[in-house]
Amino acid sequence: MLELTSIAILIAVFGILMVTSVLSSRLLERLGVPIVLLFIVLGMLAGSEGIGGIEFEDYALAFRLGTIALILILFDGGLNTPLASIRSAFLSAGILATVGVIGTAGMVALGGRLFGLSWQESLLLGAIVSSTDAAAVFAVLRGAGLQLNRRVRTTLEIESSVNDPMAVILTISVIQGITGDAPDWRWLLVSVPMQLLIGLLIGLACGWLTRVLLQRIRLTTSGLYPVLTLGLAFLAFGAATLAQGSGIMAVYTAAVVLGNSHVPYRAGLARVHDGLAWLKQIVMFPVLGLLLSLALMPVARPAGVLASPVRASSWRHASMTP
Repeated sequence: MLELTSIAILIAVFGILMVTSVLSSRLLERLGVPIVLLFIVLGMLAGSEGIGGIEFEDYALAFRLGTIALILILFDGGLNTPLASIRSAFLSAGILATVGVIGTAGMVALGGRLFGLSWQESLLLGAIVSSTDAAAVFAVLRGAGLQLNRRVRTTLEIESSVNDPMAVILTISVIQGITGDAPDWRWLLVSVPMQLLIGLLIGLACGWLTRVLLQRIRLTTSGLYPVLTLGLAFLAFGAATLAQGSGIMAVYTAAVVLGNSHVPYRAGLARVHDGLAWLKQIVMFPVLGLLLSLALMPVARPAGVLASPVRASSWRHASMTP
């Protein structure tokens, strides 16, 4: 009985969170405030140091939920991205995802050094925070009422989808330097394009396979079509990751292929995946808020304030791209 009561409370709280987020979305859009900020704040208030008092420190569970949410959000974003926009923005996004990530890491490292960290700690911090989070970028661009040029928005979305390999390589290189192992620079030069290429090829294959299946098979009910596309999105991410490629790139590429194809129930598929993406945002960002420590925020605020304009400079650079 006690277990049933706990589950009932959890479900009720989640229902309140869903209703609150939906009803407040219009107001936040008018104010220009990203709705993901509301989700994180609600998670913080529900945490152990907030009014909810919920004890949650399961980082492994949060990582798994975040990975699933990222797949759903990326897939929804790719479905709604025209191929022409990608062709016009890919070069700018590629520069931001490589040179921009390196520049951000360097600027954050300098800031960390100014705040008293050692060079090793500063470089590691810079490498870790150098890439933008794809889930947050897609959520902000598509849910905050921002009136951006189509090419600018596509540039930011593509950049957030392909910048992880560079950030991972920077982090590994710094760790190798700290531990005394000399980085293999030849591997570094090959690794980023190789990961992106593997992700691209697997994404193209999964997108093509999904298109063929949707065009040639007839399922017993229309509700199974989103299940099929969702399964292939997970397959694209898992296959690319296991092949040492970029799973994020694979998911986004597969969604772009599918979104620019003539398939049955395309409008219905887009609506279902849009709803799933919003649902995962409502789950993921409050969970991240639960992990935040209100007591540590005053200590971390200076470095966070410093890092914010650094990432914002990348956005401004993209918005000034002709």
